[in-house]
Amino acid sequence: MNSKRLAIAAAFLAVLAAGCASGPDSTTVPSPAATVRSNASSGATTCAYVVNGSPAKPVDPPPVDGILATGTVTVTLTMNEGPVTITLDRARTPCTVNSFLSLAEQGYYTGTRCHRLSDSGSLHMLQCGDPTGTGAGGPGYSFADELYSDDTYPAGTVAMANAGPNTNGSQFFIVYEDSSLLPNYTVFGHLDAASLAVIERIAANGQDGSNSDGTGKPNNAAEIEQVSQG
Repeated sequence: MNSKRLAIAAAFLAVLAAGCASGPDSTTVPSPAATVRSNASSGATTCAYVVNGSPAKPVDPPPVDGILATGTVTVTLTMNEGPVTITLDRARTPCTVNSFLSLAEQGYYTGTRCHRLSDSGSLHMLQCGDPTGTGAGGPGYSFADELYSDDTYPAGTVAMANAGPNTNGSQFFIVYEDSSLLPNYTVFGHLDAASLAVIERIAANGQDGSNSDGTGKPNNAAEIEQVSQG
């Protein structure tokens, strides 16, 4: 794919992710400095989460000190079409994983529906993580990107949606067909084959075309019924 199409695809996902930072005017919300990590992360680290609005669902910001930065951890999203197990990479993205686990443990994702499906062109993904189901809801804080220049987005990738650099919140997307994007979206986990099949079943039902960019709400309920760790 040429650079022009890559740029278009990246801009497309930025539109999909708009509103991930809480607040009536996300363009003026302060955000932490960018974090571009190497593969040498080890031990524990400190994370920064900038409070910038009211959460879409009552939740506290994650802890910031002594955050594990080694190994992996698994979480399972029990969805209406079956279990979706994500292996989260603490070594590469400790602050992102810390936030995701904190939100999951507080029940932030429980009983929520994935609100956007892209099922054509160069981007095939299901976007989740907004309890309001509008794409505008977030956890009331933002945090920095954890990016690598070699990040790619094949089928099974789980990455953070955003509204620009360092605006991560609660929204994330699951890629169900190989997609071409610039490495601007923090990749923090991957699905196994059985879990990918669940997302493919959801995507097979299509979407309602309710957004001007050709995406829409999934026709399938695409509900996260509960989240469990391990």
